[in-house]
Amino acid sequence: MSVKAPRGLTHGKKLYAPEIWVQRMTSAWHELGDNRAVLLVQLPPTLRRDDERLRYFLGTLPSWMRVAVELRHASWNDDDVFRLLEQHHAAYCVMSGAGLACVIRATADIVYVRMHGPDQANLYGGSYSDDDLAWWADRLLEWHHVGHEVYVYFNNDGDGNAIRNARTLTWMLGPRN
Repeated sequence: MSVKAPRGLTHGKKLYAPEIWVQRMTSAWHELGDNRAVLLVQLPPTLRRDDERLRYFLGTLPSWMRVAVELRHASWNDDDVFRLLEQHHAAYCVMSGAGLACVIRATADIVYVRMHGPDQANLYGGSYSDDDLAWWADRLLEWHHVGHEVYVYFNNDGDGNAIRNARTLTWMLGPRN
């Protein structure tokens, strides 16, 4: 089970003074036991690149906590930021969705993909075509075959598209493994 970091930390405090938040997340994380997977830290689309703030935050996380960071502002898409994530064993969250830069990049032993939907007019909307899902299946298998553990989450929940798309992608991946 993956868990999203509290909005108060990511959107309210924008990762500033994370210590109390990290303490809370750490204690709650243990409650998930063997069911825990990845902590998703989704930054707001208005938060511009701030390497020092991100470095400090990642440095406060315990080394055993697997984390993926969703960097929505375009200013974050830089090799130095990807190296920073690599240094902290944090996964760059690969995103697919309206107005989101889809950077195909792995920065950790895990790859975390969020499928927000193909509708360019509405984030979290639309249904991925079979051709789109086949393309993604190829990317996921490429990561898997070089040793990455891959997590994919659909968030295009309007009209039940997320469920249908996840089932289709699972079916596409099944025979290839």
